Amino acid sequence: MKSETSLLSEPRNRKLLLSAGFSWLFDAMDVGLVSFIAAALSVDWNLNAQQIGLLAAINSTGMAFGAAVSGSLADRYGRKAVLLWTLLLFSVASGLSALAPNLLVLSILRFVAGFGLGGELPVASTLVSESVPVNVRGKAIVLLESFWAGGWILAALISYFFIPHYGWRMALVIGALPAVYALFLRQAIEDSPRYKEQAERTRLGFRERMASIWSGRYQRATLTLWILWFTVVFSYYGMFLWLPTVMVMKGFTLVKSFQYVLIITLAQLPGYFTAAYLIEKIGRKAVLGVYLLMTAACAIWFGNAVTAGMLLTAGMFLSFFNLGAWGAMYAYTPEVYPTNVRSTGVGFAAAFGRIGGIIGPYLVGLLIDKGTSITSVFIVFFVAIVIGALTVMIFGRETKGIDPDRL
Repeated sequence: MKSETSLLSEPRNRKLLLSAGFSWLFDAMDVGLVSFIAAALSVDWNLNAQQIGLLAAINSTGMAFGAAVSGSLADRYGRKAVLLWTLLLFSVASGLSALAPNLLVLSILRFVAGFGLGGELPVASTLVSESVPVNVRGKAIVLLESFWAGGWILAALISYFFIPHYGWRMALVIGALPAVYALFLRQAIEDSPRYKEQAERTRLGFRERMASIWSGRYQRATLTLWILWFTVVFSYYGMFLWLPTVMVMKGFTLVKSFQYVLIITLAQLPGYFTAAYLIEKIGRKAVLGVYLLMTAACAIWFGNAVTAGMLLTAGMFLSFFNLGAWGAMYAYTPEVYPTNVRSTGVGFAAAFGRIGGIIGPYLVGLLIDKGTSITSVFIVFFVAIVIGALTVMIFGRETKGIDPDRL
């Protein structure tokens, strides 16, 4: 039997991983740019904390709708077609955002960009998950998710070098470049053999697919995934979209804030790589449980940090464990459902999670405007992450090495 490394290094698998991975990278770059631009907008447009939170929440609202709609469409029309259209949609909307004259227009465009971005992520993970061998499936998805760190690093570099000199609009213009990549992606990827085989036999209607993921067979798994996604997305977007702004609130300049967030973001990469290694060794549930509980501990640590050194150290560990957990969650979710309802199940779990992404950043703005301390805000995220960890550890089913089409 071939080793995991050799299987992932096969040209077909490597091409798929890199092709989908770069689309993932551009998604992350767009989300990262929003967090950095929010800090710049608070100065340029004199926005208060609640307005910044509202902008982030609107972006997440678009992602919620995009995940649900695109996940369902991908089971009906194929993974490739939906992946391409969602990439194109978010790229164009991101570029047009650079022309926004006010917060209202920017918010509308960010909703559209979020719709495309939220739709692309679950479809890409589904495509890769069902296209690679079972024994490297989890590792492949975590490596796919590691491109997210690359996108955030790219966003941090763009923000650090462009925003102070050329303004936030130029950063959003760069966010339109993935539209060109869509032309390459059209030739580089194909629908998975599993999907093609299933589509030739039968295609379930939307109601049948929804009934299936909530049937007695999958009800517990679906409920577990929805709670997991909600708590992880709620905490991630609440913490990380506010990271540059929190740095400014703690007394650092805008440029220094961008520099620190770039350093913190670099810690995401080893978080992904360790999770990719461990997920095929000790299983999905163990990785999720450990990484989420460590994320919760680091949230408390970061919320109480006062010195620059402590902020950087706590922030790096927060990035390490939180993004490792994200990789494990994306690997775990598609493995729960069979091919004919997989994208729908993944899409709606992600969509419910995005509701947390709507509430998280807006809640932070609301609490800060009311004078709540940063420490108290991060306690809220601590509680949420612990709930997610315990839910998957107690009620989740281990999927390592299991083919859901044969259950």
